[in-house]
Amino acid sequence: MGIERIAVLGAGQMGNGITQVAACAGYSVVMIDIKQEYVDHGIAAIEKSLARVVKKDRMTREDADAALALISTSTEKSAASDADLIVEAIPEIPDLKYSTFAELDSICKPEAILASNTSSISINDIAEATKRPGKVIGMHFMNPVPVMKLVEIINGSKTEPSVTEAVVEAAEKMGKTALACNDSPGFVSNRILCPMINEAILTLQEGVAEPEAIDGIMKLGMNHPIGPLALSDLIGNDTVLHIMNVLYEGFQDEKYAPAPLLVKMVEEGKLGRKSGTGFYDYS
Repeated sequence: MGIERIAVLGAGQMGNGITQVAACAGYSVVMIDIKQEYVDHGIAAIEKSLARVVKKDRMTREDADAALALISTSTEKSAASDADLIVEAIPEIPDLKYSTFAELDSICKPEAILASNTSSISINDIAEATKRPGKVIGMHFMNPVPVMKLVEIINGSKTEPSVTEAVVEAAEKMGKTALACNDSPGFVSNRILCPMINEAILTLQEGVAEPEAIDGIMKLGMNHPIGPLALSDLIGNDTVLHIMNVLYEGFQDEKYAPAPLLVKMVEEGKLGRKSGTGFYDYS
């Protein structure tokens, strides 16, 4: 099951990052989004990222130009029709994922692998929207994609071993470490990470310590590169809330209940860096 041509659905931060690392690995990549302005913004982000890499002498200008030459763009999903691997990187909205995979299933060639970059939505549920559940898999890249080494590979209950093998090989060709798990709420990464963040929010809510102290203790005491509250702001407090709700609904266990402070902040639009304010002020 050779992968030569990749389609990336979504030109946002994750999508353009995936496009970049795939092109740098020598894959022919088409990056697709619903509006030309989104695609143009994605290409500009890739160009800026590659320029930084060249400036740091981690890549030659010639190699950066060669990677850019492997990228094409489109605003039509039909551009994915001849791809061997399609990586979906669209918003974390379950119904949008399901309808998108149903459409890709009808567009893409029968042997194509359909992968989702979802951070929490069930791969089995996504696979059920298609007629090829054996060729559906999770390919959860970490943000920022060009920097972070991990790709969390999530196998659905019907994912074929050859599909897992091909996707792991592709991820490794992109310079990533691919570690596999089975479909379960939150997978491994967010099942462990988000409850830790949620506990930090509860610690703040209960007046145990101020944000700077909570983050400082975790950074200096546990050698974390960023504190949990700052990390929640970086991820997006709305995204953390969404994942906590997935865990809570999936496991039906009170220990996964979102912190009331987190719910309140999201309701008030305090989403973190993207909104300018969260646990810290970014204005």
